[in-house]
Amino acid sequence: QVQLVESGGGLMQAGGSLRLSCVASGSIFSINRMGWYRQGSGKRRELVATITSVGSTNSADSVKGRFTISRDNAKKTVYLQMNSLKPEDTAVYYCYAEVVLTTRSQNDYWGQGTQVTVSS
Repeated sequence: QVQLVESGGGLMQAGGSLRLSCVASGSIFSINRMGWYRQGSGKRRELVATITSVGSTNSADSVKGRFTISRDNAKKTVYLQMNSLKPEDTAVYYCYAEVVLTTRSQNDYWGQGTQVTVSS
C-alpha cells in the first residue's frame, strides 16, 4: 500500500507564509505527477498545483505568483510554498500522487488532508 503524509498546515495571518510537505511511502516504483488540491468549506475540491517527475508544473490562476510547488524525487516528497496568504486560501489541503507501484501498475493516492486557515 501507499501512504501520503502531509505536514505544515496551520493558522497564519493574511500576508504570511506556510510550507506544506507531503511524503509518500509504500510499494512505490516511481511517482509521476504529484501535487496539491484544496477544498474550502462547502466547496468542491480544486487543483492548487501539480508537478511531474521532471519538474513540469501546473497551478491554479488564483495562486500563481504566490504559491510554488516543488518536489524531491529521492525523498518522495512534494512541497507547497505558500506566500502572501489570503483568507480565501483557507481550506483543507490534500496531497495527491500518481504512483507507479512495484507491480508497475499505476494508482492515484490522496493524503488525509491538512487544514490551512488564514485570518484577516
